[in-house]
Amino acid sequence: MKILVTGASGFIGSFLCEEGLKRGMETWAGMRQHSSRRWLKDERLKFATLDMTDAVQLKEQLSTYKEQIGKWDIIIHAAGATKCLKSEDFDLHNFQCTKNLVNTLQDLDMMPDQFLYVSSLSVLGPIREEKNADGTYNDMQASDTPKPNTAYGESKVKSEEFLKGVESVTIFRPTGVYGPREKDYFMMAKSIKQHIDFAVGYQKQVITFVYVRDLVGAIFAAIGKAGVANGKTYLVSDGYNYDSRAFSDLLQKELDIKHVLHIKAPLWLLWIISTMAEGFSKLTHKPSTLNGDKYRIMCQRNWQCDISPLKDELGYIPEWPLERGVKECMDWYKENKWI
Repeated sequence: MKILVTGASGFIGSFLCEEGLKRGMETWAGMRQHSSRRWLKDERLKFATLDMTDAVQLKEQLSTYKEQIGKWDIIIHAAGATKCLKSEDFDLHNFQCTKNLVNTLQDLDMMPDQFLYVSSLSVLGPIREEKNADGTYNDMQASDTPKPNTAYGESKVKSEEFLKGVESVTIFRPTGVYGPREKDYFMMAKSIKQHIDFAVGYQKQVITFVYVRDLVGAIFAAIGKAGVANGKTYLVSDGYNYDSRAFSDLLQKELDIKHVLHIKAPLWLLWIISTMAEGFSKLTHKPSTLNGDKYRIMCQRNWQCDISPLKDELGYIPEWPLERGVKECMDWYKENKWI
């Protein structure tokens, strides 16, 4: 079986490639010409140079691979952007590139048996923020109408809407993904090492996570189940709900930090900091971790999501609850001298 992973040089993409090789698949790492191969050292990997921003060049590139291999049986489309200087860049990298890829595959008669798209839970936006009488929240459902409140989420929704017209597509919407090689959650670990934990908002917040290996397991659970999975959308988490301190408390435990100053700031302060950081990023021409999108994401109080369809239909069994995932992640950070 031949499988192509786009965005292979990225955090999630590199783990998807590893899993393909582990399962004995002919695994192709799809990436731009000058993308890093830092996490793609296995000599069994094959590489496909793809520039999805240029439809003409992409057709030339894919035509070459068609002559070599015919087509891929499976494509996992994990390429995209989570940080951009301008909102229109999200549209280019998350929507237009997806459209260019699928249209070109169709034109060349190279559409795979299954096209698995990595979207995001953030496409739904803050749709279930009202509390029940007992103070709990309701789970977000895959059937909920998306109401994204970020440029990133909007670009992902546009991609999803486009892909709904393609028969072989399955969409995965993971919640916050963490694990080795990931840098945003790593920033929290650095903060905890400096004895500071920064949180925002005073209302109850329920957070969900998915360890990268569980996300990879969920996606691969769909392979070979086209009759069930094609045309479906699945939400992905580890199956648990956590309070806003859960992640930082586990980081503190793994780092063996005895005392941490927990600072909870009001949302208006986060807005000021995010606005300043976004302005600074435009001056330096470097995307910032804190920006308007990140502010709206951190404001959201409810990230609960229903993963029962993923379990019932694809047999997905999450194996990495937060405590286990954070431990392996921190062990990796220490071993690789990130922290």
